[in-house]
Amino acid sequence: MSQQLTPATAGAAPSESANRITRHWSNRLLARPEFGAAVAAVIILVFFLIIAPSFRSADSIFTILYQASTIGIVAVAVGMLMIGGEFDLSAGVMVTSAGLFNALFSYYLGVNLIVGAVTSLLFALAVGFLNGYLVMRTGIPSFLITLGSFFVLQGANLGVTKLVSGTVSSPDITKMDGYAFMQTIFAGSFQIGTVTVWNTVVFWLVFVALSGWVLQRTKVGNWIYAVGGNAASARAVGVPVTRVKIGLFMTVSFLAWFVGMHTLYRFNTLQAGNGVGNEFLYIIAAVVGGTLMTGGYGNAIGVAIGAFIFGMTSLGIVYAGWDPNWFRSFLGVMLVLAVLVNLYVKQLSTKRKVG
Repeated sequence: MSQQLTPATAGAAPSESANRITRHWSNRLLARPEFGAAVAAVIILVFFLIIAPSFRSADSIFTILYQASTIGIVAVAVGMLMIGGEFDLSAGVMVTSAGLFNALFSYYLGVNLIVGAVTSLLFALAVGFLNGYLVMRTGIPSFLITLGSFFVLQGANLGVTKLVSGTVSSPDITKMDGYAFMQTIFAGSFQIGTVTVWNTVVFWLVFVALSGWVLQRTKVGNWIYAVGGNAASARAVGVPVTRVKIGLFMTVSFLAWFVGMHTLYRFNTLQAGNGVGNEFLYIIAAVVGGTLMTGGYGNAIGVAIGAFIFGMTSLGIVYAGWDPNWFRSFLGVMLVLAVLVNLYVKQLSTKRKVG
């Protein structure tokens, strides 16, 4: 005999089904590392659109994207390294080291800038390999190993530059062989209507897409999450922990080299003391984007949103006519809030899955 449905029971099943669907999508949203960063980005964007009229132009938006790309490119790799459970405090000065190496090597030996750039890349990758190797070989925390690298590179930047050029800045490279080609690749731009789009914005989006694909669609991505979550367990199931972590350090060095090339060919000369402190901006972009500092959690889109928040805030403060010295204070507040939100969202998501 079929059951007779009353109005109450007839409406109960669809209501319960709707609630289940709502809970399902709510859990999925909360499980996304970039969820909190996306909400914050929208709030900050609307805020500056309201209080800073000059913020609303297309030129301003693409200037923000350029500003975000100069941090976001390296932050992509730093985010992947943090997902893998490690830090690199030498990334900021590595940007300057890579540019100085290219300029000084080519200037001192009289070789083409393209040759200097390739040699600079090999140098950067060697530093990244050494950082990863020492971390895995000695068991010393990456924080300390890369802090040592930070000081070595900082001192070398100043000492070698002064030894070769007699000053603390690299020579002007505009007259050197290979300049036009390298400038077009690393510091070129193109027009979309009246708006100037720098190549770094395009490269940034490509690197974010590539990182997202690796993390979400490949075996290597699974390995990165595994070694960041629990390296011992990952090793027990056959994950090549040492190779994965060394590869992540070398990825950071590669993208630091890339931004170093952009900086050199954008401004044609570099100050040897530049880059100090930028390592924290990369970490902040990753953390604001939902990457946990304990490893094993985060994604490329979140890191990109974190870098975009950096670009919006750094220029939004200027467009609003405020004292830009407050920017660093804002970054500190954002970092603390991001850590708290990320932990809360992850715990809430875990509880709902269990429930």
